[in-house]
Amino acid sequence: MSAIAGLIHFNNSPVSNEQTTDLMKGFECFPADDVRGWQKSNAFLGCHAQWITPESVGEPLPYYDYERQLVITADAIIDNREELCEKLQIEKAYRQNIPDSRLILLAYSKWGEEAPKQLVGDFAFMIWDERQQRLFGARDFSGARTLYYCFKEGRLAFSTLIAPLFTLPGIDKKVKEEWMAEFLAIPGMVEAVDMNHTVYERIMQVPPSHSISVCERGVRLSRYNVLNLNEKIKLKSDAEYEEAFRDVFGRAVKDRLRTYGKVGSQLSGGLDSGSVAGFAARELKKENKQLHTFSFIPKKGFQDWTPHYLNPDESIFIRQAVAHIGNINPSYLSFEGKSPLSEVDSFLELMEMPYKFFGNSFWAMGINKEAQQQGIKILLNGARGNHSISWGSRKLTFDYYNNLLKKGKWSRLYREIDDYCRHFQTGKSVVIPFIVKRGLRSRKTRQSDELPFAQFISPELAKKTDVFEKLKGSQLLDNHGYDETYLRHQHFTHHYSWNKTGVITTKLSLRYAMWERDPTNDLRVIRFCLSIPHEQYVTGGMERSLIRRATKDLLPDSIRLNQHTRGFQGGDVIERMKPEWNAFVTELQHLVDNPATSYFIDVNVLKRALSDLPNVPAPNLVFSNDFKILTRSLIVSRFIQQVEKGGDYYEKDMERAFIGST
Repeated sequence: MSAIAGLIHFNNSPVSNEQTTDLMKGFECFPADDVRGWQKSNAFLGCHAQWITPESVGEPLPYYDYERQLVITADAIIDNREELCEKLQIEKAYRQNIPDSRLILLAYSKWGEEAPKQLVGDFAFMIWDERQQRLFGARDFSGARTLYYCFKEGRLAFSTLIAPLFTLPGIDKKVKEEWMAEFLAIPGMVEAVDMNHTVYERIMQVPPSHSISVCERGVRLSRYNVLNLNEKIKLKSDAEYEEAFRDVFGRAVKDRLRTYGKVGSQLSGGLDSGSVAGFAARELKKENKQLHTFSFIPKKGFQDWTPHYLNPDESIFIRQAVAHIGNINPSYLSFEGKSPLSEVDSFLELMEMPYKFFGNSFWAMGINKEAQQQGIKILLNGARGNHSISWGSRKLTFDYYNNLLKKGKWSRLYREIDDYCRHFQTGKSVVIPFIVKRGLRSRKTRQSDELPFAQFISPELAKKTDVFEKLKGSQLLDNHGYDETYLRHQHFTHHYSWNKTGVITTKLSLRYAMWERDPTNDLRVIRFCLSIPHEQYVTGGMERSLIRRATKDLLPDSIRLNQHTRGFQGGDVIERMKPEWNAFVTELQHLVDNPATSYFIDVNVLKRALSDLPNVPAPNLVFSNDFKILTRSLIVSRFIQQVEKGGDYYEKDMERAFIGST
């Protein structure tokens, strides 16, 4: 609920007031309910507090425990408070009002460096242990909150944001080439693989699921949470699985409603956000509170051009959900006059790094701004749902049928095919031959020699960083042909899949004094979803079967049983960009001759993509790999320009390129 920062001199030199003031100034552009610092000789901890939960109102942060000689500063909302209070044997009279930061401190006092394993929620915290002269902290398992640091000559500085760390002497903005190479080489949304590093050479970060321990000898990072993919839950019936899901997911939603302000939720026409809204609205009604929903819809006059299986305007489904669920005050937002291009500079400033989610940026920021204006303090979403509560693609469904076929479970297979035909309005004469043919097909994992996405990293940078050798064999370059279960396990095993979401949500929350919270990302929910049999996600002739069955009566059947279309929020991206199209093309043309750009980007690929760009763009250009190359090139170029304004931050060979161009 805060931006935190600190500075520890392990060489015992005093921390100056000037340094601490400069460190905290980096947060002044964000709203705050309270700003405090704790300082003693060689140590400083600070907090730029935004009160979100009832327990946080008036909470003193940093907090110094005189008895234990521990100081904590925290950016945290802990969800398993009741369980923690029991384990810590806190008297019941104090449980309701004890702040989350105090629970973390007591957990550290009891379990030491094992404390993060006991915490469920979104958090980043640092504890200065005076007796041991040690700094200890952690970032939650999915990295929902950011925690950056730099260590130099026995001095450790940390911050929720990157920018404040540049106020310290000797910390410059030199771009880390290995990070940028991975950002450019990976076609998907993952920004980089090494989560200890950032886009800057001098700035590190605590990766998701990691703790950090610092003493005079240096920095030690430890991964404290590894999800057990072999843990299994076996229940007696489908109904028991549905009830168990409703119990664990309902608890996750309820725990995230804790705020002294209003509760909002992003709402599309799909299963994940609809389920979150449904559970939340029902729970809030018990408290005589209403759920406020925020939905992005296309601009006025939008003409649907998309394939039949995509739905760029989900407003019909959203209105049906609102009416069916009840206790909802909806907002439908089209953000007229806004486009992804118009928000690039603002989003780069917010993110402090390049980003890839070009098409979503303007409405993600717009929804947060609108929610703030309505007094929302907690904004729910279902961003992790595809990998947790609503997992189970059509491909996985047919894999399940093949498995039944191979095991000779004819009766079960017949019932499943019968249900499938009923849901999809097709016949067994179509489905059965397809299953047999699929079962006979080789399912070898393909390691493609040809990358499906035209690489636009400069060959020199690729060679210098050896990026393709590092990523070789990784599904990050090409996930075609990989088993669905394997890809899911990779998602939950490698923390690079999680980082970008935490960066976005942390920095949006600071700007708008409001927390985005995702019940589909709850650690308890994920453990449950990973431990139940795969057939629970595909049984009954339905893909994403569990969530469809578990939300019967909660969601309208038009959403709950919809397997024919899926939402697509990028349908009007090109139309929104048309007023700026000429400027967009001109800027890209100038990039070709920019030495700073050519150091990172293959200008030949950029030229080809530009030459194929139509004068009057069609709306389906948004699907084009060339469009991704061009927008990502522009974002990287704008980021480099922002960095360049602060001084000379490039490698010596890049510096020579600048000198040669003048």
